[in-house]
Amino acid sequence: MTTPPDPRSGTPRPRPAPDALTAVSFLLLALLAALLLWPLLAGGAAPSPYLIGGLLLARLGVQLLRARRDPRLRRPVSWALDLLIIALIFNVASRQPA
Repeated sequence: MTTPPDPRSGTPRPRPAPDALTAVSFLLLALLAALLLWPLLAGGAAPSPYLIGGLLLARLGVQLLRARRDPRLRRPVSWALDLLIIALIFNVASRQPA
């Protein structure tokens, strides 16, 4: 998707770079994807559910910080769903034998 051209000159405007919190959020998502895909591609052991839950919890914290800066990013239903998924992950992890 391209940005609309500048009405005065007709040239396309440069896209603004994402802020630091957005970059951290994408980095956490990329790390989660890599951790979850690696066992499928390489045949190794699955990552710890506590690690996955912790990374998801960190990402939720970043999302809350982003929402404090930009009110358009306030999505409480999404946060509740994230918390439910994180709680389920920790619940399953706590029931696994040592």
